Amino acid sequence: MGYEPATMKDTDILPVLGAMVLMLLGGKLGGSLVGRLGQSPVLGELAAGIVIGNLGLLGIHGLDSLRGLAGLDLLAQIGVLFLLFSVGLDSDVKQMMAVGASSLLVAVLGVIAPIGLGYFCSAWFFPHHNPLTHWFVGATLCATSVGITARVLSDLNRTTSTEGRIILGAAVIDDVLGLIVLAVVAGVIQAANQGKPFQGASALWIVGKAALFLVGAVTVGQWVSRRAFGLAARLHGEGLLLSVALAFCFGLAYLAGRIGLAPIVGAFAAGLVLDEVDYQPLRDLDQAGRGIPQLLEPINTFLVPVFFVLMGMRVDLSVFGMRGVLGFAAVLTLAAVAGKQVCALGVLEKQTDRLAVGLGMIPRGEVGLIFAGIGATLTIAGDRVVSPSVFSAVVVMVALTTLMTPPLLGWRLRQLDRPRLARSAVARSRR
Repeated sequence: MGYEPATMKDTDILPVLGAMVLMLLGGKLGGSLVGRLGQSPVLGELAAGIVIGNLGLLGIHGLDSLRGLAGLDLLAQIGVLFLLFSVGLDSDVKQMMAVGASSLLVAVLGVIAPIGLGYFCSAWFFPHHNPLTHWFVGATLCATSVGITARVLSDLNRTTSTEGRIILGAAVIDDVLGLIVLAVVAGVIQAANQGKPFQGASALWIVGKAALFLVGAVTVGQWVSRRAFGLAARLHGEGLLLSVALAFCFGLAYLAGRIGLAPIVGAFAAGLVLDEVDYQPLRDLDQAGRGIPQLLEPINTFLVPVFFVLMGMRVDLSVFGMRGVLGFAAVLTLAAVAGKQVCALGVLEKQTDRLAVGLGMIPRGEVGLIFAGIGATLTIAGDRVVSPSVFSAVVVMVALTTLMTPPLLGWRLRQLDRPRLARSAVARSRR
């Protein structure tokens, strides 16, 4: 039998192509408009996505199916990998380790406080629901969307600031802790539904895998990257530096996904361990002398906005009209914001702005939606753990926390920059 290549119908790709036109142009238009208002472009990209995804409320239903296109989702997920890889490249392992204690403490407090607040909010509004439902609602509040905060810090060139390093480190740890919490709570619910006790050993296994991966990525990953770029330098051809760098990024993202962690954790770790010294021989082969961050710029310009526009498209504004949803969503959002302000108490470094750290930890983004989606599939005695009304309230909370973070964090970081700029102006005037 001869080999027959798989074929793709024109109708499979045409919706994706049409959606990309809307998303790219809409994202850039929205980013430009909010940029004139002094806000991060990511806010405009999210707003553009919300408009595109909710045109059905105006009677325009031709774009309703775009939210669920597998091709768009794939491009968006690759886009957020590029974003976290770039953020990791801009970070320094030694600098991250210098604030490692603060990042860990901020992350732990940022998980415990929101879970507790979310539990009490759910128990208050729905006293007759199963207690495990309340714990799951709390779990949806614990994680932080590192992609949102990373984009704001990158736009403001504050990735390497003390606040930026603490936020990014804590957000990555938050993702790991959030996945552990999700696995534990979901395991308890599944065991309760089957009338069996939950095995605590599975939770310990998840913790062990996460710790092993992060330690291995930082230590073994550095050794592997040096050898890989050293071997690549002996080859001939165009684009070697970018190809090897992307292979390294996707490789760690793949390993992170295989052991049950979010692939973005692996992408961030890949950027964190890559050192310019290691790939300098390959950089010398480039006529323009471009490094990995410069080579990634065109790709990031294309793919990163796709992620944020698509996330905006998945915000369903129709849930605002459901009875009882807005009240629960408002309380849940307050709990989500307050819980992340508590975590700012974990900052140990002096002269570090705790408010900026707390604001940077607010967005739930895609992580909160993933948690809620999993809860909607779990049942206890035939009842859904996350009912439609609770799910809608979580969606509203995710949307509000995602939209409020870019302007609030941008405002606070600019406030911190003013004294520094003033001191620089005074110093120049004295010369």
